[in-house]
Amino acid sequence: MRLIGLDPGLRNTGWGVIEMDGHALRHVADGTVHSDGDAPIATRLVQLYDGVLDLIERWNPSEAAVEETFVNRNPESTLKLGLARGVVLLAPAKAGLLVSEYAPKRVKKSVVGTGSASKEQVQAMITTLLPGARIAGADAADALAVAVCHAHFIQARGAYGVEAGLATRKSAAGSNIQPGLQRAIAAALAREAGGAGS
Repeated sequence: MRLIGLDPGLRNTGWGVIEMDGHALRHVADGTVHSDGDAPIATRLVQLYDGVLDLIERWNPSEAAVEETFVNRNPESTLKLGLARGVVLLAPAKAGLLVSEYAPKRVKKSVVGTGSASKEQVQAMITTLLPGARIAGADAADALAVAVCHAHFIQARGAYGVEAGLATRKSAAGSNIQPGLQRAIAAALAREAGGAGS
């Protein structure tokens, strides 16, 4: 299964494509979609949208994963990042892909093992998990980390019959998750949500 990870930014949106075969992950490509900093905001959003759509057409991923944004102290920066994120979410959804979102702490924890990992630690682990990858920069490395995080959740979804980010999955016959596992997943997600603001 081919996955694309996206790290939204108005000036630079990182992207990374990986191939997942069972538990094996392989680097396919990565880079950055740029917008013209001198152009009006609407033009820059179109540039991001077209750039992400071009990537989807070129690399043909099955699913997309997008990193959630954090709230910046500068409200104007937060608003602009939110606009870019909206476009980056829209493009794969419009192309018919399933789009999942992951908080930065969840991505770091999935890739490095701790939600407080530094960017350098994430990049080092990405080169370990995807041998031979020549990463095009920090934004591309972050996008690859989002793709790897999504791959881990897809693997869990296959192993436990749960959808990524959800504690339960109900069928017509009732829950297909044992009550103890269900409680453990819910507790872990609650702990993670409680630490998301720190």
